[in-house]
Amino acid sequence: MFTLQNQCSYTLWPGTLSGNGAATLGDGGFTLAPGASIQFQAPPGWSGRFWARTGCVFDESGSGKCVTGDCGGTLNCIGGGAPPVSLVEFTIGTSPNDKDFYDVSLVDGYNVGLGVKALGGYGDCQYAGCVTDLNGNCPAELRVVDSGSTVACKSACAAFNAPEFCCTADHATPQTCSPTQYSVMFKNACPTAYSYAYDDASSTCTCTGSDYLITFCPSGSG
Repeated sequence: MFTLQNQCSYTLWPGTLSGNGAATLGDGGFTLAPGASIQFQAPPGWSGRFWARTGCVFDESGSGKCVTGDCGGTLNCIGGGAPPVSLVEFTIGTSPNDKDFYDVSLVDGYNVGLGVKALGGYGDCQYAGCVTDLNGNCPAELRVVDSGSTVACKSACAAFNAPEFCCTADHATPQTCSPTQYSVMFKNACPTAYSYAYDDASSTCTCTGSDYLITFCPSGSG
């Protein structure tokens, strides 16, 4: 059971994407008012991701666009969220005794604070997330600005498209793609979130037999 709750001071339009053709949760996307929550039951073996969209305007048919996290110009997402966007990713075990894997990723940048808490499972089951508001501390060269406010913080890969930031070409292995000043900034702010492609050791969480609480703006900020 996934519970998504919005502790931000503004409306969000969460998006969902199934990574393995299993159930599409929440029809791919929906509105979530401040203080509201919603629950979804995922089938065994489900894998996929959740993210928040901000600044969305949709018409009665569900067509429209979002300032951050847009996913095909529709309320019910087609594909993933456009970077920069904070992601939570899951792979659920196929049986009750199998481990679930989950992480919060800033590899595609950051738009909204995000946290994941395991409920009632056993194993490591650590809290994963990015509680800090990175938009307020985003370097000028990474900022996405709308109406005078920083609404998202790009990854260095998205901003500069260079192999050392994207872990591509000559930097395509863990040995040759090291943290950069930008990923270190993300990591220092959010120690339990993925900050770049090979940040596995401290960022991939496991738990068995758990439900999950996913909180947007877990610090109540934003």
